[in-house]
Amino acid sequence: MSDRSDAHMLPEVTFSTFVLSLASSALVHLGEVPNPETGGTTRNEVLARNAIDVLTMLDDKTRNGLTSEESKLMRDVLYELRMKFVARS
Repeated sequence: MSDRSDAHMLPEVTFSTFVLSLASSALVHLGEVPNPETGGTTRNEVLARNAIDVLTMLDDKTRNGLTSEESKLMRDVLYELRMKFVARS
C-alpha cells in the first residue's frame, strides 16, 4: 500500500487530468516523449493505438456531458495523437 503522503504530489483528479494522462501514455508509446520510468524512448504502436482508442471511446460516451473546455481539450488531444500516430505508422 502506498504512503498517503504520495497523494500530495499528485495533481487533483479531474476529467482534464485523466485525459492528459491517457494522452501522455500514448505519446510515450509513440516514442514522442521519454518513458518517465526508464528515461528512454521506445515505440509500441499497439499500446499507442489502445490509448487513442480509449480516448475515442471516452469522447463518444461523454460527448453531451462535457463543458466546452473539456470538449475542446478532448478534440485537440485526439487530433494531435491521431496525426502523430499516422506520421509514425
